[in-house]
Amino acid sequence: MSHTDYDVFIFSLSRWDDKYSSPALSLAKEFAKNHRVFYMSHPFTIKDLVKDYNEKVISRRRSALMLGKDMYEVIGNYPNPLTAVTPKATLPINWLPKSLLYDALLKLNNQIVISAIRKTIKDFGIKKWVYINSFDPYYATKLPKDIEPYVSVYQSIDDMEEAEYIARHGARLEPKAVADADFCIATSRELTRVKSQFSEHTYLLPNAADLSIFNKARTVRYPFPMELRGFEKRKIIGYTGNINEVRIHYDLLRKVALAHKDKVLLMVGPLNSNDYKEFGLDRIPNIVFTGGKDITELPHYLQHIDCALIPFLKNKLTKSIYPLKINEYLAAGKAVVATNFSEDIRSFSDVIEVAESDDAFIELIDKAIEEDSPEKIAERVRVAESNTWEARVQQFWDIVSDYKKERKPADISEPVNV
Repeated sequence: MSHTDYDVFIFSLSRWDDKYSSPALSLAKEFAKNHRVFYMSHPFTIKDLVKDYNEKVISRRRSALMLGKDMYEVIGNYPNPLTAVTPKATLPINWLPKSLLYDALLKLNNQIVISAIRKTIKDFGIKKWVYINSFDPYYATKLPKDIEPYVSVYQSIDDMEEAEYIARHGARLEPKAVADADFCIATSRELTRVKSQFSEHTYLLPNAADLSIFNKARTVRYPFPMELRGFEKRKIIGYTGNINEVRIHYDLLRKVALAHKDKVLLMVGPLNSNDYKEFGLDRIPNIVFTGGKDITELPHYLQHIDCALIPFLKNKLTKSIYPLKINEYLAAGKAVVATNFSEDIRSFSDVIEVAESDDAFIELIDKAIEEDSPEKIAERVRVAESNTWEARVQQFWDIVSDYKKERKPADISEPVNV
């Protein structure tokens, strides 16, 4: 069955104009090569509207948030329109405990989101479409009959129980979101197993890389990063991504920097907490923090990294992680050393170094640098080329087809024409 004439609607916890990319946005961009795509982010609340009224993230959306007008914005330059949709502001209720009041207000907020989806369907004449709720079990997990899509999908991208803010209510709401969907896609093997408890139709759809971005680390010559001026003669070991306390093994990074004083430890990404200061990382002279960078800027830094790191803690959260960065590193041709935090990272052991201990991690950095070669770079790139977002979108449509084939003909309903 051909799906090229279907529109795609993605409702995501991640915003399209965040400083860093997300699996949902990456899928949206790939879908936009062959489909109209509508991307609705988790709604801003009235509290957000008031607190950040003059900030760009709010000011560009005021009309939509306050009046429900000018709620569409075409983003990027793709073969088909990728339209961002902003619903009206909702009530700030996450602080409330589980209660009848919370449930009543959640229902009210959900209606705001559903109304925005219904209006989008009407305004754009959407008739044949698939719906993906990406990691946002609060809203729009089960759509009303009058806007029922061809297929409804829930995407699990992390262990929601381990993220403090969203776990408050999201952890108890997610099982129902998985069960309400026609099927669930999960980004790691562990998440696939866990979500299979709530839906027999749960499929592995891992993260991937945008080769058009990360290939540039090998094919385009970039100037030496300004943040590294003065370190031109040193080997560079580096990490790209969010720097937060729930994933990053700060004590290991401290040990790495002290054991490799002849090198620079480059940390490229937003600092989401001050925990790194508790380990003294801000006082070690061969550690350089750049702050958050747009995804298109990452090749500028990766090009000059001699060994890329994935220094994650080994815990319940990271057990469920298939990191976006692994295929980004490999597409850039980089030698990689990672901690042994998940089954998914172990699946790359043919092309990366996976350390069983802190001491091994430290030692493997020199090994990875010294044994690097054109042949190893080519093999890493080959692996990355099998893990692209283009491949993931094709796998998605294969899952849709397989799911529909499994259902009895009497159960298959045609999409509702609105």
